[in-house]
Amino acid sequence: MISLSTSNFSVFAFHVLSKVSRSFWLLKMIFGGIMVVADIISTVEFNSTGELLATGDKGGRVVVFQREQESKNQPHRRGEYNVYSTFQSHEPEFDYLKSLEIEEKINKIRWLPQQNAAYFLLSTNDKTVKLWKISERDKRPEGYNLKDEEGRIRDPTTITSLRVPVLRPMDLMVEATPRRIFSNAHTYHINSISVNSDHETYMSTDDLRINLWNLEITNRSFNIVDIKPANMEELTEVITAAEFHPNQCNTFVYSSSKGSIRLCDMRTSALCDNHSKLFEEPEDPSNRSFFSEIISSISDVKFSHSGRYLMTRDYLTVKVWDINMESKPLETYQVHDYLRSKLCSLYENDCIFDKFECVWNGTDSVLMTGSYNNFFRMFDRNTKRDVTLEASRENSKPRAILKPRKVCVGGKRRKDEISVDSLDFSKKILHTAWHPNENIIAVAATNNLYIFQDKVN
Repeated sequence: MISLSTSNFSVFAFHVLSKVSRSFWLLKMIFGGIMVVADIISTVEFNSTGELLATGDKGGRVVVFQREQESKNQPHRRGEYNVYSTFQSHEPEFDYLKSLEIEEKINKIRWLPQQNAAYFLLSTNDKTVKLWKISERDKRPEGYNLKDEEGRIRDPTTITSLRVPVLRPMDLMVEATPRRIFSNAHTYHINSISVNSDHETYMSTDDLRINLWNLEITNRSFNIVDIKPANMEELTEVITAAEFHPNQCNTFVYSSSKGSIRLCDMRTSALCDNHSKLFEEPEDPSNRSFFSEIISSISDVKFSHSGRYLMTRDYLTVKVWDINMESKPLETYQVHDYLRSKLCSLYENDCIFDKFECVWNGTDSVLMTGSYNNFFRMFDRNTKRDVTLEASRENSKPRAILKPRKVCVGGKRRKDEISVDSLDFSKKILHTAWHPNENIIAVAATNNLYIFQDKVN
């Protein structure tokens, strides 16, 4: 564990992140070692209590971290996350009918609410969703009648007495077992999954369709949105993300590549092609350019915990919408507006197509999203203040100061600023997560995972 004494960040932390905390420190950092494509983290997700944190990578693996219980003997180890379970969720496949290779990359992970001692999560690659059970075992049965101590089947004729099996203590073992496999329902690549508040159903979304599943039924799903035109040459937009309302099981929202967000009510009709509400900001003709449609594409949409607001992320901004006001966003935050002059080069190196995620804090008062150069941004909705922080190995030394970073667009550059021409676009933070109840954040920087925590003095 490496702690960061962030005196320079203390003012922001006090006003923005928590009323009781004065600084922010690095709680845990997991280095991926030498850069391997399979090790690049592709999704990060806390469970509903924040005790578990799951990451998925391009190699199809899921790593689950568990938070340590607070120790009186070692108070400085408060809440550190350590590896709890690691398992291979998906393997590479090949669709022989379409001559298509299916990657093992984990696109999304979603936790189910905990009902018993075991944990359940959904993980998906481009085509298949799997329901995993993660459970602990610290006892093993002994004294079988039909098996010997080594597990070999005994000859029934040699059994002269019956034994009562007993449970013996053993070293704690965490097992991950696939309980359900939901496949063969998507023609296009799955980009998001969302668990319904009824805890019985979930939806999976690809580029053109959204399917509704029952968690107990794997051989059929119900198509609730289908935007595929009869003639594919008439296709003008694709679905980029979708999410259920946190409290209303009949309501969900999905975003598109044209910058629009549609709110749908499943009570209205079986097929929700006709939305209930459309959230779309009119484009300013004076700002129209070749890149307008690309940068307006929404890469992520999230309901607030209260269900009153929507947060969307496009290439340059984060927007907050009131679900009762469709005409324009309630708030707009510039993430990296200094890149507007670099759109041509970003288009040439394909970075303009990067899909950044966004998250709310537990009280819906602070927003967080990623940027380039391993920067991530936080915006306080109440004070309208914002900060840029960096997740890097250089900032991970003991007692190092986690300073707010600033990007210099032009003119004379100050000592603590970085020039926009010096930004490393290969280092990007696409995936972030925020603890549901505390100021603990997880930031994925390529194959490294950083977990920051509000430090209580």
